[in-house]
Amino acid sequence: MDTFSLSLPLLLSRSTTNQTSEQALRDLCTLATCPISQSYYAYRPSLAANTTFLVLFSLSLIAFLLEVALSRRFIGFTIAMASGCTLEVLGYVGRIMSWHNPFNQNGFLMQIVCLTIAPAFMAAGLYLSLSRIVNTFGPENSRIAPLSYPRIFIPCDVLSLVLQALGGGMASVASHQNKDVKPGDNIMVAGLAFQVFTLLMFIILCSDFAIRTLRRMKTLGSATALDPTHAKLRASWSFQGFLCALALATLCIFIRSTYRVAELGEGWEGALIKTQSLFIGLEGVMVIIACLVLNAFHPEWCFREGYDKKVLRNVKDGSIFFKRGGKKSNKGGSEREGKGSTELELEKEKEVGSEPVTPPA
Repeated sequence: MDTFSLSLPLLLSRSTTNQTSEQALRDLCTLATCPISQSYYAYRPSLAANTTFLVLFSLSLIAFLLEVALSRRFIGFTIAMASGCTLEVLGYVGRIMSWHNPFNQNGFLMQIVCLTIAPAFMAAGLYLSLSRIVNTFGPENSRIAPLSYPRIFIPCDVLSLVLQALGGGMASVASHQNKDVKPGDNIMVAGLAFQVFTLLMFIILCSDFAIRTLRRMKTLGSATALDPTHAKLRASWSFQGFLCALALATLCIFIRSTYRVAELGEGWEGALIKTQSLFIGLEGVMVIIACLVLNAFHPEWCFREGYDKKVLRNVKDGSIFFKRGGKKSNKGGSEREGKGSTELELEKEKEVGSEPVTPPA
């Protein structure tokens, strides 16, 4: 081994108080010239684990993109999840780049920024789902109006995303310029902490809604406490599966976000960021579980029981538009005239108490 190879680790260890010198010297390192402990990670990222996550997130992304292409329902939810998966794919590409050279700055920055902000997009998808669930069980069981949920939580999620993206950008620029990354890292941590707080409030409100619904069912009976128009939807196994999937995804993203606050709170030289097993278990596994269960129980088909015979009412002019028939009929003395078979069939179902369906947002 040459003199440079022997002296470089010593120079790195002596420059811990001088971040500019440390980063400049690290850029000169390779696996052949420096110990792995001097890399950005203090370990060599697992090729097997990161390739597995890359493949799984790619498959999840494809599934969400197919939902967008094949259906116009739940577009907001699907785009949010697809955006998060796209960032996850980019992040794991960065970690595979770091497997080739863990001293390379580009791969490290690519993964730390993309993987940090990706779940913020997924959280938006969770927030968009709650208002539909409240409508399905009955708004009377909720402390706030159904549309208030996305109006409260989406702006909070946007603020969290902006802080994380801004902090990540600042840290990336500072790292490329061999400057202190701590100011950008602190902003990222603030965004993550706010995301954890928002998720906690979301979990509390979801739990409160569930408890109030169960109490009203016990006191008043299901027929009175729940919206009768969605009884068929609530009884479907796909809808019940979606509720379980949403709860599991929320818990996974909450656990992951809490871990990342602790990890990045220690800085880029902390003990947590240098422990690969924690990253794999509390970052990668948690997020991919959230994505895959929502692939399996996507609301587009879990709510299909409530959308396959859709009636959109126009209260303003007193008319009704029937989705399948594609015709518009005004209520009046001869309103049955000129109706297609689908309109008459839907009206007959409505008269005998079958399920009218809430239109998509």
